[in-house]
Amino acid sequence: MERRNVRLVVQYDGTDYAGFQIQPDRPTIQGELERALARVTGEAPRVTGAGRTDAGVHAVGQVANFRTECTVPTDKFPIALNSVLPQTISVVGADEVPEDFNARRDARGKVYRYRILNREFRSPVLARYVWHVPHWLSTAWMRRAARDLIGEHDFSSFCAAGSEVRSWVRQLSRCEVVRHDETIDITLEADGFLYMMARNIVGTLAQVGLGRLGAEELPDILAARDRARAGPTAPPQGLALICVRY
Repeated sequence: MERRNVRLVVQYDGTDYAGFQIQPDRPTIQGELERALARVTGEAPRVTGAGRTDAGVHAVGQVANFRTECTVPTDKFPIALNSVLPQTISVVGADEVPEDFNARRDARGKVYRYRILNREFRSPVLARYVWHVPHWLSTAWMRRAARDLIGEHDFSSFCAAGSEVRSWVRQLSRCEVVRHDETIDITLEADGFLYMMARNIVGTLAQVGLGRLGAEELPDILAARDRARAGPTAPPQGLALICVRY
């Protein structure tokens, strides 16, 4: 059979993993996918993911691709892989793409959702998937601050140390804050995200919601290009990669 380039759509609970990207002696999503592919194909395919989600971060629409010469029909890969993957990872789609397709390089944008549980008491049922903030958050203040993040900016103030990028400029096209009774969803869409950028934005908006930062301070925080000026990093469990744009 000819060599195929196969694209996968993957969902996972990232709680027990050290992120997407493979790491020595630590469980990762890429590592589990490559082990499963080796069992299914009899080869050793290398998986390329659209985004390197951090430790503890989840996904409902991660995209990855790999190349294979095995005879498994493309549409059967989800069933075959799910039979050998851990219960915390599921392949929910597969299709054949052009040979030059690269899940990371060809991505034109990503959508993340961050969920906050905003009530006095924590929830053991939701604990793996939300950030529990026991003090009342003003979503009106948070939405006001979010408006100043929309557009093309240098997001250095929201990038964690250790990032190796050529430019800190990103186009943030969506930053929505919506309350659903006791939970708050923050949806972020951009042409790309810097290291921990989504979590740093959420942490900063939470400071605004608590009244510890003024909503009008966001332009100055952006202009400072200084990580110390923005709020703390929100914990990973509230964050999920929703989809990747191509």
